[in-house]
Amino acid sequence: MMYFSTPNFLAKMRGAFVVVLSLLCLATSVQCYGRNGYDPLVKLTKTRPPKTSVDYLTEDVVATEYSPVYVAPQQGLKEVDKIVTLPGQPKVNFSQYSGYVTVDPKAGRALFYYFTESEDPSSKPLVLWLNGGPGCSSIGSGAMTELGPFWVNPDGKTLHYNNYAWNKVANVLFLESPAGVGFSYSNTSSDYVTGDKRTAADSYTFLVNWLERFPEYKTRDFYIVGESYAGHYVPQLADLILENNKITNQTVINLKGIAIGNAYIDYMDRWTGNYDHFWTSALISDEIHQGIISNCNFSSYVTFSKACQEYTDRADKIIGNIFIYDIYAPLCSLSSNSPSISGFDPCSDDYVNTYLNTPEVQKALHANITGVPGPWEDCNDPIFKQWQDMPETVLPTIKKLMASGIRVWIYSGDTDGIIPVTTTRYSMPKLGSPVKTPWYPWDSQGEVGGYVVEYQNVTFVTIRGAGHFVPSYQPERALIIFSSFLEGKLPPAQS
Repeated sequence: MMYFSTPNFLAKMRGAFVVVLSLLCLATSVQCYGRNGYDPLVKLTKTRPPKTSVDYLTEDVVATEYSPVYVAPQQGLKEVDKIVTLPGQPKVNFSQYSGYVTVDPKAGRALFYYFTESEDPSSKPLVLWLNGGPGCSSIGSGAMTELGPFWVNPDGKTLHYNNYAWNKVANVLFLESPAGVGFSYSNTSSDYVTGDKRTAADSYTFLVNWLERFPEYKTRDFYIVGESYAGHYVPQLADLILENNKITNQTVINLKGIAIGNAYIDYMDRWTGNYDHFWTSALISDEIHQGIISNCNFSSYVTFSKACQEYTDRADKIIGNIFIYDIYAPLCSLSSNSPSISGFDPCSDDYVNTYLNTPEVQKALHANITGVPGPWEDCNDPIFKQWQDMPETVLPTIKKLMASGIRVWIYSGDTDGIIPVTTTRYSMPKLGSPVKTPWYPWDSQGEVGGYVVEYQNVTFVTIRGAGHFVPSYQPERALIIFSSFLEGKLPPAQS
């Protein structure tokens, strides 16, 4: 998931700028539901956050600011973290672990993880999965509704096996970051005022310590994958790893590649692509679309014209009460009468919320809920409201990673309405890479699974019929793409 702001930003801008779909929520008696009753993405604003210190990510200053990170003794903690069994889970032939890794002992800041090994862990790479927000859980979303081995049943008490879980081809590590997200916490309340820079630094510290706890993975091929606002998290963390690999005598992390899906990576493309996608998907009229084109400058730093605000207000109202993460999927409240085209249950996050707030589940996960402010939530609204730094674009960071030689894939479900495929297509030319393999349809069970174009040092893939959370809506196609990414091969072409 993804949402973002700056301190007091929403209060300052209330009544002056558009909040995506917020008027829609106010205009109807139906709550605006996200994936578990709270929708952070509707709070995306069209006003760009001011430049802050996090814009260091477009400059080569990481190495000069490096100091050795905190590393604690990890002996014996792997065994403590091993999960005997999760309540209601089917029997499986792979190991699971979960627990805390301290990243700042003075502040009492600790990040929570969930790790699912493959059935043959020694032969598979290590993959870190990150959900976005900022402020959303990689366990509640990524693990429990997307690519993890188990999905929660409607009873909120039992689990069923995901036949397309990504631990079939990799050892997958889910991280709840930053502190305050999911089960992650800090004993210092000011730590919940955070941002991109702190998130990258803490995630790096987590990895260095986690690899001490699981030393057999120290030299393993390592990949970072994520979606939505992880379009910031993943490139920033990858850049930090590569820079620190050059200068630290700590563990050198064997980073081989990154992949980001339906990713927020550029402010201007995000908004231009959004409204163009609404128009091409027949959600807004020609008149409104032309009004936005004629009156809106989404590269503007501070304000929109009154005319732009009026047209975007009209667009947001006219879209209707749809599930913005997948414009063809039903809302949770209507699921009994409108089955999802993909077969995904739109109420799945409600089941996850019930499951992860069950004391027996938290005990099995070794989750110290007493250290977390309030019950487990998929997305933490206070974290979002106090987010401190966010570069307007991470395209320079992605270009830097491309030049480093690691594998870079960008993928997009084509029915997403919040960070649509159009947004990503507008960003790809800005990376400045020539086409290596022209656009072609790739195969999934004899059908078009999506489309792919390989550029020099970066690959762009679409997944047909998938919304914002690609593995939720098209699990089989998502696994094909993920496997191809790990193998360094383009997805199979149709014969």
